[in-house]
Amino acid sequence: MSLHLLLYVFPFLLLAGFLVYWAGARYAYARRRPSELGDPTAYDWHFFVPCRDEEAVIATTVTRLRTDFATAHVWVIDDASDDLTAPIVTALADQDPHIHLVSRRRPDARIGKGAALNAAYTALNTHLGEATDTDTDTDRSRVIVCVVDADGQVGPDALAHVSGPDAFADPDMGGVQIGVRMRNVDDERPLADRGRLANAYARLLIRMQDVEFAVSNTGMQLLRRRTGSVGLGGNGQFTRLTALDRIAAAERRPWQQDALLEDYELGLHMRLAGYQVTHLADTWVTQEALPYTRRFLTQRTRWAQGNITCVRYANRIVGSRHYKARGVLESLYTFFQPIAHLATLVLTAVTLVALVLGGGAAEVVLAAWPLALALAVVSIVPFLLWGPVYRREFAPDRSRIKGLLWGFALWLYAYHLFIVSARGFVRLVRGRTGWAKTRRNSETAGVGPVATES
Repeated sequence: MSLHLLLYVFPFLLLAGFLVYWAGARYAYARRRPSELGDPTAYDWHFFVPCRDEEAVIATTVTRLRTDFATAHVWVIDDASDDLTAPIVTALADQDPHIHLVSRRRPDARIGKGAALNAAYTALNTHLGEATDTDTDTDRSRVIVCVVDADGQVGPDALAHVSGPDAFADPDMGGVQIGVRMRNVDDERPLADRGRLANAYARLLIRMQDVEFAVSNTGMQLLRRRTGSVGLGGNGQFTRLTALDRIAAAERRPWQQDALLEDYELGLHMRLAGYQVTHLADTWVTQEALPYTRRFLTQRTRWAQGNITCVRYANRIVGSRHYKARGVLESLYTFFQPIAHLATLVLTAVTLVALVLGGGAAEVVLAAWPLALALAVVSIVPFLLWGPVYRREFAPDRSRIKGLLWGFALWLYAYHLFIVSARGFVRLVRGRTGWAKTRRNSETAGVGPVATES
């Protein structure tokens, strides 16, 4: 294929793939049905809360989990915090036997969220073994683990939803991901020390993250329910203990310790092990949206780089009897998205250089403007249509015009994917694959690593 033909055809192929994927996600979102409730008392619940320097939020999170879910155990994994996280949790645990502290120390600590979660898995196994010595044998298929952010808030009805026939009441269900919302979406001054313009930008960035998760990502996950390729997330991730056991037997540990997307990779391993994974949009867990551009881009760079590294699963998925053809296609589409973004940037640069060096650039641009305009309209409309959906379902007090503006802003917001895909690829080429937590909004800028490090 000549370079000229590639430059002409490639954008159309990308756009066609995006439109097909978007149409499937929008259809799945529109046709979703409520999930049936189940009986949470039929299961033993264990919350894993990874922590590093979370003294500002951990007491509130643990207390809320124990208040809302009285029979659940809360396992706080202190990943060598330099602040008072460990003493705070120790004091809580002294008053409540359902609160447990899993302490990690350097050099084994601070090597990734997956390693921290594996430490909690080991501690849980020890706890269950000790309980078995004095009680009846534990039915590990009835033990459910949920991963929650250190500042996460799980919906009070979440356990009833994930106990239902659409979730863990099905014995083949290994993992359930619930919806994610941004808790600070209505914060009028996310940057208290900054001016009006900076706060307006920060509010819009927070709002776009909420739109992304509430409707766009939910539609994508509901499409994946149909294709059999639902992804697990790092917040609100529920897993059956026997599924973790099967993965640990095959991979030496449930969560991959060298993974930048240990949550998504866990879902892949569950599918490959023969378990089902689903998404429930009827309940939610909240997290803190980022109002800082630098922290946001660094977080998303880690996600993009992790996506690229998932390409190594392609052969296993293609050859797996647990993946149907549509699940294989969806997974490959997801894996190669950052690479497609990077290729688009490269081809755009090549096209511009070719136009300049070849001469007649102005004439070519003028001749091609109707096609360029048509492509722009077609690419904008899918994002634009998510805005009114979000306004209707999550912000009905706002005007219809506001909904359309949010949709337009979502289109502009999506261009960050090209930036983070390029950054993720550069980091991968340079061998920078380290993992570090994203700083809380209340933490001072410029202190410590942000979201990735070498």
